[in-house]
Amino acid sequence: MNNSEAQNEQTPSQMIANQIAALTDWRKERYVHLRDLINSTVPELAVEWKWGTAVWSRQGNVVALGVFKDHLKLNFFRGAELPDPHHLFNAGLEAKASRGIDILEQSAIDESALRDLLRAAAAPKAAPEKKK
Repeated sequence: MNNSEAQNEQTPSQMIANQIAALTDWRKERYVHLRDLINSTVPELAVEWKWGTAVWSRQGNVVALGVFKDHLKLNFFRGAELPDPHHLFNAGLEAKASRGIDILEQSAIDESALRDLLRAAAAPKAAPEKKK
């Protein structure tokens, strides 16, 4: 069995645990904290492993937590639609649909505002109104 086949047999939770175990700096603790914050704020989301990263979904992708060389990124797939009164989004502001939050080692996180943003992102899309 090659590496790719072994990965295909692992659950998303196992893949995420492997990614966390490979981190050796500040990103490890912050990643675990963000994962727990997402899971506790919107426990109804499904956890998936897509594109080499953790993705939470419900009737479509909601948020991804990516690991980069010098930062973590929360990517909200429908971020352009979401209210952001606390100006958490600091990346991908020019994208048509998504918005991101780049988290550096020294970044402070307004957890209350982030929880509000997660809830808004996870809310089911309203069905389009039918024309009469």
